[in-house]
Amino acid sequence: SSSSSSSSHHSMMVSKKNGLKKTLGFDRVVTTSARGGGGGSHTTTWTTTTKKSYYAAGATAGAAASVAACVTTSIAFADEAEHGLHSPQYAWPHEGVFDSYDHGSIRRGHQVYQQVCAACHSLNQICYRNLVDVAYTEQEVKAMAEEIEITDGPDDTGEMFERPGKLSDRLPSPYANEEGARYANNGAYPPDLSLITKARHDGTNYVFALLLGYRDAPAGIEIRDGLYYNPYFPGGAIAMPKMLVDGGVEYDDGTIATETQMAKDVTTFLAWAAEPEHDDRKLMGAKWMFAMALLTVTAVYQKRYIWSQLKSRRVIVDAVR
Repeated sequence: SSSSSSSSHHSMMVSKKNGLKKTLGFDRVVTTSARGGGGGSHTTTWTTTTKKSYYAAGATAGAAASVAACVTTSIAFADEAEHGLHSPQYAWPHEGVFDSYDHGSIRRGHQVYQQVCAACHSLNQICYRNLVDVAYTEQEVKAMAEEIEITDGPDDTGEMFERPGKLSDRLPSPYANEEGARYANNGAYPPDLSLITKARHDGTNYVFALLLGYRDAPAGIEIRDGLYYNPYFPGGAIAMPKMLVDGGVEYDDGTIATETQMAKDVTTFLAWAAEPEHDDRKLMGAKWMFAMALLTVTAVYQKRYIWSQLKSRRVIVDAVR
């Protein structure tokens, strides 16, 4: 009778447990058969309710992942449209701690600026004297400056007069004022390039990528007349047309003027224009570091020399006398 009561009690507990599982949607039938050596085989049968629950959970997770991916993509596209595509990273030869500018590239970049960029963009922070011993000799720069006419004065009679340029003059601007620049460029104002690599995020890489980034607008993007598609420019539409083409400039040193070479050279030139003291600053820093290292060694030696007499002294205490 005790065995039958325990069996009925066990059956009631199993029924309650199975009923709870069915209520929660995890009902299953487990059949266990003993084998030799204490092993067992388990057969699990999932019901329709359980399968539907797992399918619904999987579908919900998939939908959530799809929505998250769409939102992330939309945010990325919106950021690209507003701020422009992030420029790639390039290994510029002057970026190292002890590296200097490629002065041959600066000279070639100045030629690109003169023959291509100077028609629209000014370089108001650079004087002719800044080019001496950087890209040209003093005689070359003087001859270059004398090719332009500078309005100066007044003279003794109170009149303005024209004179040849000299080393202290700034590079000439293509327009007399902003209004004239906008009128000549359909309302767009070509920025001054003196500090362009400092005024833009990741400036050197940005300028290089921008000059080479012109392409046809992708499907779904319309560019109005007078603008050109460039994904690196904020908004994607820029008023400046593509200016660099293979062979557009003839270099003095015989370098082949490919589009990429010209973009690299003029970018190096603009980086120098924004920071002409770059090489001197690094040289001064190297000298300062050497002087500090020498001073540190001298101070350590002096300290050890002074304290060595005290640390090596022997003190004898005569307790009897």
